[in-house]
Amino acid sequence: MNKVVLMGNLTKDVEVRYTQSGKAFMRVGIGVSRKVKNSDGKYDSDFFNLVAWDKTAEFFGRYLAKGSKVLIEGRLQNNDYTDKNGSKHYAVDVIVENVEFAGSKVEKKSDEPKDEFDGTPVDDMPF
Repeated sequence: MNKVVLMGNLTKDVEVRYTQSGKAFMRVGIGVSRKVKNSDGKYDSDFFNLVAWDKTAEFFGRYLAKGSKVLIEGRLQNNDYTDKNGSKHYAVDVIVENVEFAGSKVEKKSDEPKDEFDGTPVDDMPF
């Protein structure tokens, strides 16, 4: 069985790309805090690469951004490649099979003005 579950925050904004055949994919990092404090009394984090395809990738692009807290369910996949200098490199990716919101909404950047409550009390409510 190959199953992994992670909860953490995305390390950068999501960029959805498309293969030549039109298949959506994305790659983004996730930072996951450890449960135990280090010798300095702080929590260290581990960082993992996430890869998503098709509708899952499009969901990431539409609703998630840097800092979004997510719960990821997926599987581990080993990848290797040889660079132009002939050196072999290895990486482990988390292939995302399911993603859920796990925190408050992170606003995606937009040029449109937003109506925001400024905290001023309103006395003339109709009810």
